Amino acid sequence: MSALLFPRGGLLLAALLAVQAQAASLVVCSEASPEGFDIVQYTAATTADATAETLFERLVAFAPGSTEIVPALAQSWEISDDGLSYTFTLREGVKFHANKDFTPSRTFNADDVLWSFQRQLDPAHSWHQLSLRGFPYAEAMGLAHLIERIEKLDEHRVRFVLKHPEAPFLANLAMGFASIYSAEYAEHLLATNKPERLNNAPIGTGPFVFERYAKDAQVRFRGNPDYWDGAPKVERLILAITPEPNVRQQRLKAGDCQIALYPRPVDIPALKADSKLQVMELDSLLTAYIGINTRHPPLDDVRVRQALNLAFDKAAYIRAQYGEGNATPAVAPYPATLWGHDPALTDWPHDPERARQLLAEAGHADGFALSIWTRPGGGPTNPNPGIGAQMLQADLAAIGIRSDIRVFEWGELIKRAKNGEHDLVFMGWAGDNGDPDNFLTPNLSCAAAESGENQAGWCDKAFDTLIAQARREPEQNKRAALYRQALAIFHEQAPWIALAHPKQFAALRKGVEGFVLSPMGSNNYSRVNVP
Repeated sequence: MSALLFPRGGLLLAALLAVQAQAASLVVCSEASPEGFDIVQYTAATTADATAETLFERLVAFAPGSTEIVPALAQSWEISDDGLSYTFTLREGVKFHANKDFTPSRTFNADDVLWSFQRQLDPAHSWHQLSLRGFPYAEAMGLAHLIERIEKLDEHRVRFVLKHPEAPFLANLAMGFASIYSAEYAEHLLATNKPERLNNAPIGTGPFVFERYAKDAQVRFRGNPDYWDGAPKVERLILAITPEPNVRQQRLKAGDCQIALYPRPVDIPALKADSKLQVMELDSLLTAYIGINTRHPPLDDVRVRQALNLAFDKAAYIRAQYGEGNATPAVAPYPATLWGHDPALTDWPHDPERARQLLAEAGHADGFALSIWTRPGGGPTNPNPGIGAQMLQADLAAIGIRSDIRVFEWGELIKRAKNGEHDLVFMGWAGDNGDPDNFLTPNLSCAAAESGENQAGWCDKAFDTLIAQARREPEQNKRAALYRQALAIFHEQAPWIALAHPKQFAALRKGVEGFVLSPMGSNNYSRVNVP
C-alpha cells in the first residue's frame, strides 16, 4: 500500500501546482527547503530566497543583477569623514505585514531598526537567548566588537557608530542578516508566550506576505498590496521544494512551474533547444569547495591537508559536474574576477605520488579512515553530489585513505557540519555583497571557527590579522594587497579543497518576464510577471 502513496501524492502535488499556476501565481521549482524563516539564524541561500528576498528588507539593497548599493528602508544616508558614523534617514509610511494573530498599530520606524540589530549584538536583550541557532553572520563577522552603539536620533533617523572603520560595512547592511523586523510584533509574541512564531509565522515589510509552509513540499506567499515600492505583479508566489534537478526540469516542461532554479550545467544545451523554454546564465560570485575539518586528527596536520588537495583530480571533477565552459577551477575562496585575487597563485596539481609522500612524512603511510559528507539532489555549486563524492572517494583510495560517504538532507547537513561532526564536507558559498571579505571572514576567520560557520574549524592568527586589517583599510588597492597575502596563507595551509567557480543558470517558461539573476546567487521575484 505504501508504495502506491508516493506516486499518487506526487500527482496530486503536480495537479495542485498546475491549478495555482493558472490563478495569477508564480510557481518556482526550488532546490531545497528553507532552514526556517528567522533569517538572522541561517546562512543558506535557499533560506534567504524564502525570507530576505520575499518577506524582509534592509536599510539598503543591491540593485537587481548587480552589487550596486541602493536605498531600501533607508531613503538616504551619510557617512562621516572618519568612517566611524553612518546616519540613515528612514522611509516613512512603510507598512508591516499582518497575520491572523497580529495587526500592526504603526508603520516602520527607528525602534524596529534598533530591535533588529540589538537582538543580535546585546546578550542582555530579551530576544538574544531565544535564537536556537545563534546569529551566525553577526558572530562570524564580529559585529558586537565593531559596532560601538546604535542611536535613535528621532522616529525616522538612526546612527550607527563604529569602534573602527570597516570598509565593507555599508555593503554588509544589504545582506540578509541585516533584515529589519517589527519590534511591535516581537513584543506581542513575548507577551503571548509564542516566541517560536518569529521563525514560523514571520512578519516583515517585503513584497510578499507569508501564508504557510509544508516542509519539503512548498512555501506559499501572497503578494503584498501595500508594498511601498509597488505591489508584485503576481497574486501568489509558491516555492515548490524539488531537490532533484531532473524533477525540476520535468515540472518546468510540464508547466507545473514557470521557473526551475539551478538546472545541471550538463543539461543546459537540451534546455536551450526546447522552444517552450528560455535559459538564463550569469558569471556569479559562487565558490564550490570541500571543507576539511582541521579539528579532527590527522586533518590538523597541514601535510595531510595538502595531500588531500594533491590526491583529488579536480579537472576530472569539473568536467563531470559542470561540463565544458560552465565553471572555472578554484584556486582561492573567491573568483579571480573579484578584486584582491592573486594571479600568481597556482592550483594544486593532481599528483598522487607526492600525496603519498606527504602522508608518509606525516606518519600515515598506511593511510587512515574518514567520512565524506554531502547532500541529496543538487544545486549550483554541487550539481550531482553523488558522483562528486564517489570521485573523491576513489581518488583518496588511490593514496591509501579509506572513506565512507554519508548523505544528509540540506538543513541537517548544515546543522551537523556547524557542530563539527564531519571530516570532509562538500559545501558552496555565494558572495553576499561583492566584497572579498564576504568570502573570507564568514567562512575562514577565527570568529567563524568559534561560531561553527567556518566548516574547516580553521583559525590561523596571521590570516585572521590580515583580513581584519583589510576590513579597516579604506583604500581598495591597499586592501587588495592584504588579501593577496592572506590568500597565500590559505593556499599553503589548505583548509579547503577549493573546487570551482560555476556559472549560475535558471530555466524559465517562455513569456516569463522580469526575473533577473543576481551575481550573489539569490533570487527575487517581486518584479516577475507570468503570461
